[in-house]
Amino acid sequence: MKTFVIGISGVTNGGKTTLAKNLQKRLQNCSVISQDDFFKPESEIRTDENGFLQYDVLEALNMEKMMSAISYWMESPAYSLPSTNERSLEEIPILIIEGFLLFNYKPLDTIWNRSYFLTIPYEECKRRRRVCQLLDVYLDGTKSEKDLFSQVYEDLIQELAKQKDQTVHFASDRNPPKSGLSRKELQGGGGFRLIWIKEHK
Repeated sequence: MKTFVIGISGVTNGGKTTLAKNLQKRLQNCSVISQDDFFKPESEIRTDENGFLQYDVLEALNMEKMMSAISYWMESPAYSLPSTNERSLEEIPILIIEGFLLFNYKPLDTIWNRSYFLTIPYEECKRRRRVCQLLDVYLDGTKSEKDLFSQVYEDLIQELAKQKDQTVHFASDRNPPKSGLSRKELQGGGGFRLIWIKEHK
């Protein structure tokens, strides 16, 4: 069965989860796996020399469990995870995986059909971290979120159209040719947002 796997990574509080959820609402047969759902219990998280819990490292995540969830979807994409849309047998099953350390984990390198890395200015990142516990900083309808969604959505629609004429199998295509990253800049409410896109053909 043809499948299409999308990776969305980048800085924390950069808009990855919001983008993934918005794409899921618009794309047919689309499921989402979030890396944040695989953090280990606090008792298993290491602390630094100052006593702060180290959540920003791969060791804080149960990546084996996450890989099991991904493999389960790959084996049976039509039934593995719930989707917000009605499933259509004519559409390619899509899996969006989002998380801040996706591209730091080598076992995931071979599964992407399309991957995106989001960055925001340092000062904007600090501001979002300060307020992330107080309010939803990714409100629907803000200019930066809308423009970002439109750019990625249009890009994916083009790629999915190409995939309908190709055979994409996770099991048989484990070493796709490498290609360079392309950089796109988008003016949003928080300044320039850099989107690094890696094509997997």
